[in-house]
Amino acid sequence: MLSLKDLHYLTALARQKHFARAAEECGVSQPAFSMRISKLEEHLKTKIVRRGNRFEGLTPDGESIVRHALQILEDVERLEREFSAEPGDVTGVLRLGVVPTASAYAAKLTKALREANPGITVKIKSTSSMSILLGIEEGLFDAGITYTEAVDKASLEMQPVHEEEYVLLAPSGMVDPDQGDITWKEASQLPMCLLEPGMQNRRILDEVFHQVGVQPTVVAELSGLTAGVVMAISGAAATIVPRGVVESIGTLEAVEVHPLTEPVVRKSLSLVTPKRGPGLRTLQALRDAVQ
Repeated sequence: MLSLKDLHYLTALARQKHFARAAEECGVSQPAFSMRISKLEEHLKTKIVRRGNRFEGLTPDGESIVRHALQILEDVERLEREFSAEPGDVTGVLRLGVVPTASAYAAKLTKALREANPGITVKIKSTSSMSILLGIEEGLFDAGITYTEAVDKASLEMQPVHEEEYVLLAPSGMVDPDQGDITWKEASQLPMCLLEPGMQNRRILDEVFHQVGVQPTVVAELSGLTAGVVMAISGAAATIVPRGVVESIGTLEAVEVHPLTEPVVRKSLSLVTPKRGPGLRTLQALRDAVQ
């Protein structure tokens, strides 16, 4: 059976890229260290290390095993941190994957979570809905905030948390400020910066434009909303963002906000967590913060 010491030895070798230095880091002799790695290869029935007169790197299987080892060691460290706290205290690290349009909501949720549990550190990664769902499955994320329609309810716990309504953020003067609402057809004629096509938000927007029979004039494709807001402020292009993003930023000079109509589009976002029994205390604290 594998031991945590085996995993520590292996990750030390991956770090040091040298048997003697890795053995020194682990506090054992080089022959004992090399023997331990050889025994690990025998146990897993695969070559982990390319060997010559010296360390020549990891095999593809070795690289995969190291990735798993690092994840296991991180999970063990998190488990020890979480359950070594005083009774009633919730501490530890919570890894949260968030679609870019949910960044403002994630900030509010983190504030509520930390107010109730100051010992929790939240690591937020903005990424695509597909990456979030895959990351939860592979244990890279503890939870995610993504579009409800993208969630497989059979494999994940889902808790609706927020509803997006889209608005146009346009540089001052690009749209008549007295116009108020603007239709999707009218918006399509403006120079637009939108998220990349692989993002669920972009697919939603493209579908709306398709439904009204137009194509947007896209001049830039982005991996996050912040760049779109900056481009609008600089006068380079308009962008489409959830109303909550604008409200979280506050008053912006040099831009105007116009509700989008014909149609009015709203999309549900949900907190998604793995179906793995009771789970971590940090995860339950997150669910409580949503309430």
